[in-house]
Amino acid sequence: MESSNPTLNSGIFAKAKASVGSGETMTIQGTVNKTFILFAVLLLTASWSWSNTLNPAQAPALGITFFVSLIGGFILAIATAFKPNWAPVTAPIYAACQGVLLGALSIFFERSYPGIVVQAIGLTFAAMFTMLVAYRSGWIQATAGFRRGLMVAMISLMVFYGIVWIASFFGVHMPGFINGGGILGIGFSLFVVGIATLNFILDFDFIERASGEGLQRYMEWYGAFALMVTLIWLYMEILRLLSKLNRRN
Repeated sequence: MESSNPTLNSGIFAKAKASVGSGETMTIQGTVNKTFILFAVLLLTASWSWSNTLNPAQAPALGITFFVSLIGGFILAIATAFKPNWAPVTAPIYAACQGVLLGALSIFFERSYPGIVVQAIGLTFAAMFTMLVAYRSGWIQATAGFRRGLMVAMISLMVFYGIVWIASFFGVHMPGFINGGGILGIGFSLFVVGIATLNFILDFDFIERASGEGLQRYMEWYGAFALMVTLIWLYMEILRLLSKLNRRN
């Protein structure tokens, strides 16, 4: 089993399987339940961040909280990817950190383009459920060719962002189409949204297979964490795409 999602790779699942004991094992329903828990944590902190971001009296504290959540979320994501047995602890904290970031970022987008957040949330869940239906019905299958193609697209995107990030240290500005509202910018955002959406297929496939191989129970938290990574990524990309479309109006 392989996945283009870096949080769901065969090496990590092989280690979990090798260390299975006599306790309870991972199930699909258990992973779904853990996903709902993480989403509830994310909503709670996002609501708090949303309601306090525009309060001038909270600005100093929120600035520190935002920075800590940004760095903490990144560290927790890396730690969970390398230590999936930490997921029962790190995944909820990661969701909390991401909620703080999403709440603050979303309110700024909403102030500029009223209604954009509801649209982004609706499209994000519509995309996820569409992929779930496509996967369960067999319309889209996680074949070896599908995995390789998506892996190439993911790596190409990461390399591109890496080059842009490194170039910024030398005074080279990022290409205008990354955040621009032109045809090229919208096309780029559609490409990224497409990659993020298709990644759900691999997540679903991996979790289904892993649940049938007797992995340890903590992998339910790890599978839920992986789904949250994709869900958050897709939401942010859809938010960016909608902001570009709004700038053209």
